[in-house]
Amino acid sequence: MNWVDVFSLILAVVLGGIIGAEREFSGKAAGLRTNILICLGAAVFTIISKRIVTGEGATSARIAAQIVTGVGFLGAGAIIQDRGGVHGLTTAATIWLVASIGMACGARYHMLAVVSTGIAILVLFGLSPIDRILAKRSRKGSATADTKTDENPGKEDKSPQ
Repeated sequence: MNWVDVFSLILAVVLGGIIGAEREFSGKAAGLRTNILICLGAAVFTIISKRIVTGEGATSARIAAQIVTGVGFLGAGAIIQDRGGVHGLTTAATIWLVASIGMACGARYHMLAVVSTGIAILVLFGLSPIDRILAKRSRKGSATADTKTDENPGKEDKSPQ
């Protein structure tokens, strides 16, 4: 192991921690520690895959593909479906993104990892107010649609239920 690998691991912990702190602040289940561990784990696997590639036909892309598959499994566990809708999609997407940031750190694409983290924070924090406004408008629209049959009490609602 060399100092660049050590720097890559520390950077993965810091960047995963930044995104994890936002998730923690938002009260999500996959918070600080989870995001740090996902980012660090992806960086470790990427460093290992670069080191063990030897011989003909060997490729680090196989391990990278398995990281994506494994993280997809974690993300799927974060998604909850109930009668009110689907919850946890942003958390699942964040898990997926954090793994890619860890992979970028492990592959020594440090600037890509830092810029991606910055964009993610802008999306998570910056779009949150817009998301709330759109959700309010969406609820208003569905409440209006639900009350339309009440406006005409003499007419029977023939819509399927």
